[in-house]
Order: sequence, then C-alpha cells, then structure tokens
Amino acid sequence: MQNKQDETTKDAKPRVRRTHWLRLRLRLKKLASTTAFSSLTRRIVLLNLAALGVLVLGILYLNQFREGLIDARVTSLLTQGKIIAGAVAASAAADADTITINPDRLLELQAGESFTPAEDTFGFFDFPIDPERAAPILRAAISPTDTRARIYDIEGNLVIDSRQLDTRGILRFTLPSPVPPKQEEGWQTYWKRFISWFRQAEMPLYKELGSDGGKGYPEVVRALEGAQGSIVRVNKQGRLIVSVAVPIQRSRVIAGALLLSTRDGEIDEIVQAERWGIVRVFLIAALVTSTLSILLAGTIAGPVRKLSEAAERVRRGVKSREQIPDFSDRKDEIGHLSQSLRDMTETLYQRMDAIEAFAADVSHELKNPLTSLRSAVETLPLAKTENSQQRLVEIILHDVRRLDRLISDISDASRLDAELARQESEDIDIKALLETIVTIQDEIGAKSGISVRMILQDGEQELSAEDSKKMSFLVQGNDSRLGQVFVNLIDNARSFTPEGQDVIVRLIHNGEWIEAQIDDFGRGIQAEDVNRVFERFYTDRPPGEDFGQNSGLGLSISKQIIEAYQGRISASNRRAEPDENGQEEILGARFVVSLPRLEADQARRAERS
Repeated sequence: MQNKQDETTKDAKPRVRRTHWLRLRLRLKKLASTTAFSSLTRRIVLLNLAALGVLVLGILYLNQFREGLIDARVTSLLTQGKIIAGAVAASAAADADTITINPDRLLELQAGESFTPAEDTFGFFDFPIDPERAAPILRAAISPTDTRARIYDIEGNLVIDSRQLDTRGILRFTLPSPVPPKQEEGWQTYWKRFISWFRQAEMPLYKELGSDGGKGYPEVVRALEGAQGSIVRVNKQGRLIVSVAVPIQRSRVIAGALLLSTRDGEIDEIVQAERWGIVRVFLIAALVTSTLSILLAGTIAGPVRKLSEAAERVRRGVKSREQIPDFSDRKDEIGHLSQSLRDMTETLYQRMDAIEAFAADVSHELKNPLTSLRSAVETLPLAKTENSQQRLVEIILHDVRRLDRLISDISDASRLDAELARQESEDIDIKALLETIVTIQDEIGAKSGISVRMILQDGEQELSAEDSKKMSFLVQGNDSRLGQVFVNLIDNARSFTPEGQDVIVRLIHNGEWIEAQIDDFGRGIQAEDVNRVFERFYTDRPPGEDFGQNSGLGLSISKQIIEAYQGRISASNRRAEPDENGQEEILGARFVVSLPRLEADQARRAERS
C-alpha cells in the first residue's frame, strides 16, 4: 500500500511541473500575441541587445587582459627564478666551499659581467651543480605552483627536470609519459585549429627538445651569457606557454641556467574563465535588458496599436461613431498623441455634421427660389395680359438674382475652410485695419445720413489718438479675411440703424484680448433669435427691405473666420435703464469680436511647449 502511494506521489510531481510549464507557455504566447513581439518591440529589443553585444565583444576582444596577464606571469616567473637560482647556487658546491679563480681576470670584468669556464683562460674554478642537493630545493620551490623547472649546465645539457622529481624531491631517471591532449569534438575542433593557426602566425612554436638541446631555447642562451630572458610561445594545440630563464651564478661565475615555463594552456584557462564570467554577466544583462525592453515596448507599442486600430475603425466606420482610446493621463508623447487624435476625430465628426447640415440647408435654400422660379415659368405662357406677363418676368429675374447671390455665398462658404487652412497668419495691426474700414464705411454711410465712428479704449477708459500709439493692438490673422468680417458687421449694423443715427465701433485693449464692439441703434435682436443669428441662411432683416436681398450666410462666415484665428464672436441687445414700470428699452444690437493679443498669445504658446 505504501509503495502505491509513493508511486502516485512520484507521478503527481511531474504532472504538477508539466502543468506549471504549460501555464507559463500560455502566458508567453498571450504576451507574444499582444505587445511582446510586435514590429516596434522587436526593433527596441534588438537595438538594445545589439548595443549590449557590441560592448561585450569589445570587452572580450579589444581589451588588454591577456597581454597584462602574460606580463604579470613573466614578472612573477622571473622573480621566482631568481630566488630558486640563488638557492641552487648557494647549495651547488659539492665537495668544496670555495671557488678558485684568477684574481687578475676578475679585476678585468666590468660591472654586471660574469664569465663562464670557457672564458676562464687564466685559472680554473670548481662550481659544479649537484643534482642531489638541487632537487629538493627545486621541488620545494615549485610544488605550490603549476610551473615546470629545468636546470641546464654550462653546455646546455639538462641536469634536472621538475617532472623527474617525485613528491619527496628524489630524482627519477625516466620522465613520466606525457598525457595525451583531450580530443575535442564538433565545432570545438575547428575553433581550436583556427586559434592554433592564428597564434602560430604571430608567435614562435614551442618544441620539446632533448636533454642536450638546452641551447636550442633562446632564453637559455641569454641566461648562460649572464642575462635573463623570456619568451612567449604557442604549442601545436594553440595554447600559450610562457618561459623565462635566469642564470645560476655564484660570485659572478655562471654555472648553468634555470628555465621556468608555465603549463600549456594555463593562461588560456584564466582568460577563458574571465571571458566566461563576462559572458554570464552578459546573459544576465541581456535577460534584464530584454525584459525591460519588452515592458518599455509594451507601454509604447500597445497604446500605439490601439490608437492605430481605433483610427482604422474611424476610417471604415459609417453608421456608428468610434471613440479614440484616452491616454491623456500619460504626460508623454503617447498621451499627447492620444489627445491630438481625439481632438482631431471630434473635429472631423463636427465637420461631417456641419457638411451634412450645410448640404441640407443649401438644398432647402435653393429649393425656395427654384420653386418660385418654376411656378413663374410655368405660369408665364398662361398669362393673358401684358401686365401679368411683366410681373412674372420680374419674379423670374428676382429669383435668378437671388439664386446667383445664394450660389456665390455658398461657394464662398464652402471653400472658406480650405482657404483659411492654406493662408498663413500674419501680424495684423487691428487698429490700423479698423481705422481704414471705418473711414470707407463712413463715406458710404454719409450718403444715407448714417455715419460710422470709432472709439479707442483701454478697458473702460477712453484713449486719445496719442495714447493709443503707445499701446499694441497686434493680432494674428489675415487682413483680407478680418476686413471681410468687420465690413460685414458694420454693413449689417448700418442696415438696421435709422437715418441720422451713428454706428459706433469701439476698439478695446482688454489685457490679453483685443475686443471690437459694433453698436447700432436699430430695433435690436429678438430675444429668441439672439443665438440663431450666426446660423447659416438665417435672416432677420429690417422692415421695408425687399425679401431675398441677403443669403443669410454673412454672419455664419464671420463666425467661421474669427474662430479660425482662435477668437470669439457674440451678439446681444443693448438695453437702457428700467423705467418706472420695470420695462427695459432696447437701444440696439451689439456684436463683439474678441481676438487674442499677439504678445499674450505667443506667451501662452511658449508656456504650452
């Protein structure tokens, strides 16, 4: 029974692990299907990893770690060799404690020079290297290290090889058989061959010479001449071997040379271990970089994808109005893009509604004169008297002129948006513009006994001509379009003003705004019509004016122009003080145009940017 429970427990653990693994895979697939592997995400991850990879490759292949390690190893081997050579020389005398040399020859030596037995033609010396005494010293000196030591006599014959020593420092007459190199498989074989070929092209090849071939090593020759030498070689497997040789001398007499060499591949192993450490750090950094890049891309690619899909739905949407996702709470470019797209979409829908309403209004307004014209044309053949025919012809001409005015105004209104978008805004002195318009309109109105006057104000205070020159009345806009607005408003005010009265134009410097007020002394605007005067095709003409003389588009066009330059336009009635019965007499209508002053507008734009 216990065995069955154990087997069930053993089977349950792999199933739990498989379940966790499947859940992890599902999460990764979900992440990949959302934002993780989008085009933008791939670019961000690859660019970040490429920069990290270039940095790591630079550290691995462009640093001086290997050269510094070789120099440090050479220095340590030379220091170690001098100590060992001194110890061997101190114990080298086998049978005598003295060395006999020719004193005259000794006096002839220069500072730092030594001499060998071959040069000793004036005496003799007794300085043998006893292997039995040198072996324990050599073994004790190199046992803590992985260094190979060889001692050569003055003729270049091998006296001691550290590989002949056992653990007690006793000499063996046979060298241990060399360990065959480990056979590499696969790509490692070709890589080792490439490294070996590359290094052999720039470094000498190491060869194992016989027991009498000591002088085949250049560093040993230099040591037998009294100088220390070092050289870096490479074996057939491409591994580095550092060798140094120091002379074994006593009382400036050279008896042999000590050759120290590193184990083949020792430096390569250190460098490889260091590089593998760098690679491990790179893998961790790459994992962290990839994760952070995916998270960063998710905060960019995800919202951008949602905005793109919403924009595509807006393009294809016909019946319903699509909403752009709102990321305006983000204080970055994505938030700004979201707000801009939302504003653009809202403006687009508003313009679509305006176009539909405009088309409906145009259709309605054109049908009225067309219906009248059709009726007159159909009735004309039936008219029996000349007066009736003349009356019908006058109706036809009136309707034709009315259609001509409507079509002209409709054409102007329909292309107004495009023209305002193409025209560049300029710095306009609204005071100079209004003075010119008022002068012309005053001359026109003088024929009907209606004058047009202009008053300059700073807030509630009236300004003189001299004081007004010290103030700025600059706005952004187009002089022809702004002139069209003021001409239309002054014409409208003059048409409602009785003969003998004035149309008053006030230009007010009101802080960040420049206001233009146009006052008339007519019957005012009907209370229910105040908010409708800017609607297309709405007309409220003074008594006595012929029907159809106006298209009703003038104020609508004026509002469109002013709002295009970030201004405001409004209409209201001017009223007198209430009388005894509480009645307020209407003095006339007032139209107010407000435009942002140039300096204040520039300051606001700079603050937003």
